[in-house]
Amino acid sequence: MKGFRFVVFLLLLLSACKSTRYIPPAVSHTRTEYIATYSNIAIREMRRTGIPASIKMAQAILESGDGNSTLARQANNHFGIKCHNWTGRKIYHDDDLRNECFRSYNSPEESFLDHSDFLTGRARYASLFDLDPSDYKSWARGLKEAGYATNPNYASLLIRIIEDNELYKLDAGILTAGNQRIVTPSANNTSGSGTSAQREVMKRNRIRYIVAGQGDTYESLTREMELMSWEISRYNDMSGRNSITPGDIIYLQPKRARAARGFDTHIVKQGQTMHQISQLYGIKLNRLLRRNYMEQGQEPSPGDTIFLRRQPYREDPRIN
Repeated sequence: MKGFRFVVFLLLLLSACKSTRYIPPAVSHTRTEYIATYSNIAIREMRRTGIPASIKMAQAILESGDGNSTLARQANNHFGIKCHNWTGRKIYHDDDLRNECFRSYNSPEESFLDHSDFLTGRARYASLFDLDPSDYKSWARGLKEAGYATNPNYASLLIRIIEDNELYKLDAGILTAGNQRIVTPSANNTSGSGTSAQREVMKRNRIRYIVAGQGDTYESLTREMELMSWEISRYNDMSGRNSITPGDIIYLQPKRARAARGFDTHIVKQGQTMHQISQLYGIKLNRLLRRNYMEQGQEPSPGDTIFLRRQPYREDPRIN
């Protein structure tokens, strides 16, 4: 009887071993492989948000160790972004302090997209978007000054990665595959006005935009410009309830926190709304309202002076 039980035990053990899934060891990425894998996402995000592809790739390389870091492997976090009011999945990892909270993503691409939203959505990075998008050195220094990383050599490390790997070519929309040079579609749109397959794409305040034509809708422009369903409404401070009319300025990237240099004030004309002024100068509506001590829904009067970049200090009239 004991022998029978022993045989049964062995059979069960062998069965368990056969059914156990073999987990292969993690594969390390070389820098060349990493750049080849993610450069197209960096270029696509550059066109969507205005963040230079060279900067995005250099940050990803540095922060993730070419995709080989613990955060990149276990949490798809390629930019070392900590939780910061994050409501998604989290991972805890030793960094400047022990057991710090970091964001966890479903895919590396999700990390690249969130990195864009992280930079465009925080006031301390707003000054970056006043820089020339082809000036990767100023962007690198600006990231360090804004406090993206604590390493005092952060800017010089990014610049070296960009130059050693010729990542500045990505800012012109150029990918390299072996010895073959590939220019991606619409690459000329990153450095000036250009032409899509359907219409002219222009720039204002260094933001790509088009002018709506007859019959344009959220859905048709989303398909034509290869955007996500929410992008047009968010970038233009609209909602799905707003209709698009011919002649409307439609931004294809997030608007900025202030107008371009040289545009300090605007004198309101008859019938002009704050939304129209924000579209005219490529300024986020909430920033424009805040700069002028106005509430959502409040409109100016003809002849009012609207400050577009900064205004002299005065007591906020909303405070009693």
